[in-house]
Amino acid sequence: MHSPPAAASVLALDLGGTKIATALLTPDGDLIGEQVLGTEPERGPDEVIKRIFELGHRSLDAAGLSRPAAVGITSGGPLDPIRGILHEPLHLPNWHAVPIGPLAAAEFDAPSTLANDGYAAAWGEYCFGVGRGARTLLYLTLSTGVGGGAVIEGVPYRGATGNGGEFGHLTVRSGGRQCSCPRRGCLEAYCSGTSIAARARELAPDRPTITARELVALAGSGVPWAFDLWDETIALLADGLTSLINIFEPDRVVLGGGVANAGPMLLDPLSELVAELSLSATAGSAIMIADRPGRSGLLGAGSIALRPVPRPDLPTQPQVSHV
Repeated sequence: MHSPPAAASVLALDLGGTKIATALLTPDGDLIGEQVLGTEPERGPDEVIKRIFELGHRSLDAAGLSRPAAVGITSGGPLDPIRGILHEPLHLPNWHAVPIGPLAAAEFDAPSTLANDGYAAAWGEYCFGVGRGARTLLYLTLSTGVGGGAVIEGVPYRGATGNGGEFGHLTVRSGGRQCSCPRRGCLEAYCSGTSIAARARELAPDRPTITARELVALAGSGVPWAFDLWDETIALLADGLTSLINIFEPDRVVLGGGVANAGPMLLDPLSELVAELSLSATAGSAIMIADRPGRSGLLGAGSIALRPVPRPDLPTQPQVSHV
């Protein structure tokens, strides 16, 4: 049962490449008044921002609130979390220096916070999701792209300019498929919902609109080409995840995003393979699906505003010292 919205509830805005979503996050971690639309990024930043703000007002109306205590916004990067500016995000082509933070603060008459979506989702899962009680947590979102974040000994890892934790751009196949970034063979190029669907269309040109969800269903029903593609996806995800586990030695790994809705079809073979590949000292990391895998972005967006973490003033560009 949802907690009633309180004056301390915050408005969560999740700006994804496939969908935009809004909801109120209560102090108890409930999401109320969820609204979702397709992003349609080709319509440009002005139109997309107008639409996500309209959804935000609908969420407030559904919760019976006139204004939130604060607004939390997440998006893929690169971004400037101090000034609230999106700098050419990889999932939103032709967006250049969009000041979404200040725009949201003015629209909703409340302070705003902007954070990388993977970073925020890691914090959201740590505060309100299956990551509660963990000491060190890794989070991967398998969605339009592959994002990531880490909470290390209770402190979210941010990076020099607030864009750290881009686990999706870990190389898993040298010289492989072109990624959304300038490189080839990244985890995102194989394990995002976008890339899974693209690879499925290449193998089955008679299915020009197949989605990642449909591919998983075909694999589960034993269609050979679909099973092989899904098996390759699991193997490459296991390679990337094993490298991260060997580096961080987390006690918990959380998977979110639309692809994580595959549930046991994803979790069971992935956990078995990672256990085989990991160094013995790090093989005990528990891999889990988020309670609300398609809503981790909203949970993260709200969490960064509802439970802000102490942070230094981050420079907008890395500072390099010469010793």
